[in-house]
Amino acid sequence: MKKACVIGAGFGGLALAIRLQSAGIETTVVEARDKPGGRAYFWERDGFTFDAGPTVITDPPCLQELWALKGHRMEDDIELMPVMPFYRLNWADGTNFDYSNDETGLRNEIAKINPRDVAGYDAFLDYSAGVFEEGYVKLGSVPFLDFASMIKAAPALAKYQAWRSVYSMVSKYIESEKLREAFSFHTLLVGGNPMKTSSIYALIHKLEKDGGVWWAKGGTNRLIDAMVRHFERLGGTVRLGDAVTKIHSLGNRVTGLETRSGWQGSFDAIASNGDLMHTYRDLLEGNTHAARQAKSLKRKKFSPSLFVVHFGIEGTWPGIPHHMILFGPRYKGLLDDIYSHGVLPEDFSIYLHHPTVTDPSMAPEGMSTFYALVPVANMGKLPVDWDEIGPMLEKRILDEVGRRLIPDIHSRIVTKFHYAPSDFATDLSAHLGSAFSLEPLLTQSAWFRAHNRDDQIPNLYLVGAGTHPGAGIPGVVGSAKATAKIMLEDLL
Repeated sequence: MKKACVIGAGFGGLALAIRLQSAGIETTVVEARDKPGGRAYFWERDGFTFDAGPTVITDPPCLQELWALKGHRMEDDIELMPVMPFYRLNWADGTNFDYSNDETGLRNEIAKINPRDVAGYDAFLDYSAGVFEEGYVKLGSVPFLDFASMIKAAPALAKYQAWRSVYSMVSKYIESEKLREAFSFHTLLVGGNPMKTSSIYALIHKLEKDGGVWWAKGGTNRLIDAMVRHFERLGGTVRLGDAVTKIHSLGNRVTGLETRSGWQGSFDAIASNGDLMHTYRDLLEGNTHAARQAKSLKRKKFSPSLFVVHFGIEGTWPGIPHHMILFGPRYKGLLDDIYSHGVLPEDFSIYLHHPTVTDPSMAPEGMSTFYALVPVANMGKLPVDWDEIGPMLEKRILDEVGRRLIPDIHSRIVTKFHYAPSDFATDLSAHLGSAFSLEPLLTQSAWFRAHNRDDQIPNLYLVGAGTHPGAGIPGVVGSAKATAKIMLEDLL
């Protein structure tokens, strides 16, 4: 029986491990943290459950497929609950826009802001459906291992003007600035600047429209727990709280690894769900090819980081939906500050997550769980002391949530803490504290992204946000499908 190891128990790593184990490969997952999940970690404090993220679940079939491989049902291990509206968008002037896949409701919301944009939305929807078919259905789980595969995809990319940005393409169809923001902000959820991310990412609208937006009862962490349970049911092994410190190689092949505890294992293949730079620079230290890869990666553009304030408060808030985007006074200027200038602006846009409106089990009775998230520049662009800056930014964010939604927020807080770029770097070995790995630019997509199988080490594989197709749950689960395909071809 062939043996494989997956480094990292994030969504991508677990999805890959399930596929390998289902196919008869004896698979071990090694995770550095005390709990599985990677970026989908969680904390329990004072009776509240706080998800680290991601908290937007789309395309449930891509997850259900992992159970169906061996005739099981995901629904037996985890309950997914529909979220409606998907998001409420709120601007500083008090305008609200409820974003959903309710056709009539969505068109009414558009008409409320600009009636002329209803027809433009229909044209945008057609465009989104086209790029969804080409970019997600056809190419979302296909490994790009050589430039020829990129050339093959080029006609479709050209047809849909992939060189244009999402914001540019939305603006082609929609004239209201508020609605342009409403239909382009999604790239921020995968680390991309709407002003620069390829218009192919407009497929997210169609993905959500067809599949809905969902919540895992008990938290995203319960979905991770269900994946672990399923993997172990199939015979797989998970090692927690034992960071990999070294991947051993001999010639042009990896042979095994060792961990902080001293545990060692020999494997026929190794796949890393860890940070790309950490994998090549640290875990493969001493390997000449890996050193070249790390040097190449260092020249690439990494996505921004995040600053997240988790807080549990007294009271329930049925008027605040599960997901809100509180737009600030600027859009393009704010994005320039984060992605280009590397400054910490005075203003911000906030993604507010309120799971207890859907799932009261996330907080003690009569209380609510929230987090407020703002994108910030990564540590390469913004090298500040987050121990000093963090408390000040936390207060500013809570003040803004209070000003717009919960006036007496500070007196209601039962527990709170924040998570900064420095925490991404420490807890996840994330290069520059990036929250989404490589920035999803056209020049860093598909073949231009890290390959699912290393070019020079034929039994070393990559999975997760840094590989094709990119970040987000459907993205990393798709990368697992692509990586599993080539691993199984190589091993069986």
